Amino acid sequence: MDHAWLDWVRRLQAIAQNGLLYSDSPFDRERYEALRAVAAEIGAADGAEPEQLAATFAAQGGQATPKVDVRAVAFREGRILLVRNRDDGLWSPPGGWVEVGERPSQAAEKELREESGFSGRAVKLVGIYDLDLRSRPRWPFHGFTLVILCELESSEPGPLHGAEIDAADFFAEEALPALSIRLAAEQIRTAFAHECDRTLPSVFD
Repeated sequence: MDHAWLDWVRRLQAIAQNGLLYSDSPFDRERYEALRAVAAEIGAADGAEPEQLAATFAAQGGQATPKVDVRAVAFREGRILLVRNRDDGLWSPPGGWVEVGERPSQAAEKELREESGFSGRAVKLVGIYDLDLRSRPRWPFHGFTLVILCELESSEPGPLHGAEIDAADFFAEEALPALSIRLAAEQIRTAFAHECDRTLPSVFD
């Protein structure tokens, strides 16, 4: 099975698994179980036993693996691009959860574009951070944040597409606004250091 088909099977399975986790409706659960069976049938097209594959899929319950969050850090004239969160009025780099089938670089570029209006290209991994070890309060799922340095490719921003964001602006390191718990000040300081010296190694927990 080529990579495209395998990717589609994985995405269908992820939709079915998450639907079964969160849905209380017996009608919706029946549909998600049917979707999972279709994923198994497609996955078995290269010779695997569909019943065995369906059993493997059915054994996957809940959000058993860590979630992955990306944050796109971008700079202009030594100032970092931050977006303001509509819910609390606090600022953070553009970012969000990585979708099934997305590469981290794609996710960072998408979040940058949707939340700030600027297009850019992912160029460097600043660091990988365990959310349980950071200032963010613990929550039901374990997760990691990938901070990715992006180079801006547009001089002017387009419209904001993120419903959670109401503003975007650039800030000097010594004049940062009130920051969201979505990314600790320590991680933003590290991003400034990597912007100044691209040879620095990535950091990780």
